[in-house]
Parts: sequence; C-alpha cells; structure tokens
Amino acid sequence: MPLQINDVYVDGRLHASHDTLDETYAALAETGGTAWVVLSEPDAAELASLQRRFDLHELAVEDAGSGHQRAKLERYGTTLFVVVRPAVYLDDEETVAFGEIHGFVGPDFFIGINHVSHIDARHVARSVSRLRTKPDLLGAGPQAMLWALLDAVVDAYKPVIDGLENDIDEIEQQLFSGAPGVARRIYELFGEVSDFQKASRPLIAMLDGLLRGGEKYGLGTELERRLRDVQDHVIRVVDRADTFRAVLQNALALNATLVAQDQNEVTKRISAWAAILFAPTLVGAIYGMNFDVMPELHWALGYPFALGLMAAIGGGLWGAFRLKRWL
Repeated sequence: MPLQINDVYVDGRLHASHDTLDETYAALAETGGTAWVVLSEPDAAELASLQRRFDLHELAVEDAGSGHQRAKLERYGTTLFVVVRPAVYLDDEETVAFGEIHGFVGPDFFIGINHVSHIDARHVARSVSRLRTKPDLLGAGPQAMLWALLDAVVDAYKPVIDGLENDIDEIEQQLFSGAPGVARRIYELFGEVSDFQKASRPLIAMLDGLLRGGEKYGLGTELERRLRDVQDHVIRVVDRADTFRAVLQNALALNATLVAQDQNEVTKRISAWAAILFAPTLVGAIYGMNFDVMPELHWALGYPFALGLMAAIGGGLWGAFRLKRWL
C-alpha cells in the first residue's frame, strides 16, 4: 500500500494522525499547529484540494502533478517548492533506480508528493521516524521536515556510491581479461553515473540557497548547522561521482586502445600469412606461363627446384615475421 501521512504537530510533538486530508485541515485549524502531509502519486482532486487549502502556486502544482522534473528549488511567495531525486542501488540487477519527490514547504505545512512510491516511500518513512525523535528540532517548523527529507535522501546516496564503485572495480578487472561485452557495460555504467550526477549535483546549489536565506526566513542556528552538514555530505558524494565519471571515460578510451591493439595484431598475422602464401603462388604463376623458351621448363630437376624455391621463400618470410613478432 502506498505510503500516506496526514499528521499534525503542535510545539514539535505529534498531535494526531488522520486518515483524510479534510480531517487534517480541521485539526490544523483547531490547533494552529503544523501539517505534515505525504501522498503517493495523488490524483488531480487531491492536488486541487491541497492547492486551495494551502494556497499553492498553480505552476508548482502542475509540476507536482506531471512529475519527471529535474532536481530544483523554487520559491513562490512564502512557499518553497522542492524536487529531489532519491536513488537506490539494485544489487540483483547491478543498476541504479531513481525516484522523485516533490515538496511544498510553507509557514505551517510540509507536503511531500511521491512519484515512484516503492523507492521514495522508504526515504520519507526514514525522515519521519528520525524527526519524531527530535521534538526540539521539529519545533523549528516545516523547514525541519525539509531537512529530514534531504538528510534521508543524501544518506541513501552512500550505498549507491558504494555499488557504483564496486561495478567500476569489476570493469577494471574485465578490461584486461578480454571479457566480452565490457564496452557495453562501461557505456551503461557511464550513463548511470551521469544520471546520478544529475540527481545529486543540484542539491549543492539548493542547500546553498536555503542557507543564504536562513536569516531572512528564520531557520535558526541548529537547523542551519544540520543543513550545512547535509551539504558537506552532498559535496563528497558529487566529488566521488565526478571521479567515477573520469575513471569510466578513461576506461572507454583504454578499451578502445586495447581493441585497436587486438585488431592490429590480427591484421599483422593475416598480412604475414598472406605474404608467406603469396610466395608459392608467385613461383607457380611464373612456371605456369607455359612459354616454350624457359630454361627450367624441360629440366629434370625443375619440379623439385620449384618446390624448393617455394619452401625457401616461404620459410624465409616465416622466419622474418617471427623475428618481428608478427607470428
């Protein structure tokens, strides 16, 4: 069942969890607390309800409904619209799967929209459980909920980095073992690293924007420290991804060089044997011209002489090519 949260917090503590959005709206109006709403792939009616109740900008709601957005941070008045791309490394398939979470952060609400529920739900659930144990931090408001989500997403990047690093180590071993399909695997892995960079790199600028607006929007010292810690982690992740990209580029170039060397060796062998086999063909062609005036044509030793000449030329060429290591 898709993850759905309709919680209301008062003074940093959970006041009540509800089953429907209408119940959450009523509790929010009654308590004056903070709403934490998470929906998985909501329909148009749910998005319209959220837009009316929390005065969400229509462009942001349109993006949240359509999905397939890049990671970004935009401000519409007093509301932040955030898109983050969680990532999960799939061990069985040795690939990286990406999700998409849209977040609305306002004065008294945090709304999370999951677009790939089986991936995103675990990050949202982790951020909820982590933040519920920190009522003092929750008292800072919806920005703390945004921190918890960003922190959970970035923490989950580490297993992805480890999985990619293991794949790259395997490729480096396959390069020199002549394993078939290594070029394709390098190219596929290069694409996964590129997609991971697109998901993680924008978080640096997003967190920088949040921190620069910290004083204006009242983040508080503790929350700023935690956001800065998340930013440090993202920078390390991005740096490692950049290293992976460079390694894979070098691996592609090296693989092309090794393939060219193998082709060159094959070409040398073919050329050497072609030259060796050309020797008897040449001698046979000369003595097969059937001219009447040919000194060796009627010679009793002419046939053995021709065979010996073929063998001598072929053997000489074979020895020469062996010295040059063409054979």
